[in-house]
Amino acid sequence: MLWGEWANRRASRRGVGAPRSGSEAVVVLGYRNTGSRANGMNRWRVRAGLRSIDPHASETRLVLCGGACAGPETEAAMMGRYAVETRGYEGELVLEESSRSTWENIAFAIPYLKDVDRIKIVSLPTHAETARAYLAEQSPELAVRLVPGREYRFGEWMPLKPVFALYGVAKKLRGRFGPDHDGYGA
Repeated sequence: MLWGEWANRRASRRGVGAPRSGSEAVVVLGYRNTGSRANGMNRWRVRAGLRSIDPHASETRLVLCGGACAGPETEAAMMGRYAVETRGYEGELVLEESSRSTWENIAFAIPYLKDVDRIKIVSLPTHAETARAYLAEQSPELAVRLVPGREYRFGEWMPLKPVFALYGVAKKLRGRFGPDHDGYGA
């Protein structure tokens, strides 16, 4: 379990620069959702996104990503409802509802990232690391603005962290990074 903690903490810090001031975009990546309300993983990701918001930022934009991959409604819409109605989010909100993979999450979110000083990508740490690598590939000029989110917390999801870490390592070893299906959900 300690290896899982270490691997997830390490993944949460890869591909990011030092925190800086200014405006920010917090990009939350969705997970396959079959129902009509945000599932447990999507609710957790929204909470991690909201705790990643810097209260001292000059401006914050919350970008929720995910199309209708497994159900009739988009993941972004369900996460947006949860953020606003349940968690009380009142700031700027963008729903990116067309993506069907992590590669597309990033590609379709890029227009909402161009005018901010820093970018945080929030999901499971290994998934966020993958998404940061995708941003570096798709838009290197934006990737230099990446800063850490707060998706990693010691002890949170502890029993599952070794599984998440092993899944991330296995994907790297198999060389499955790329624009095709990536297994993390949209």
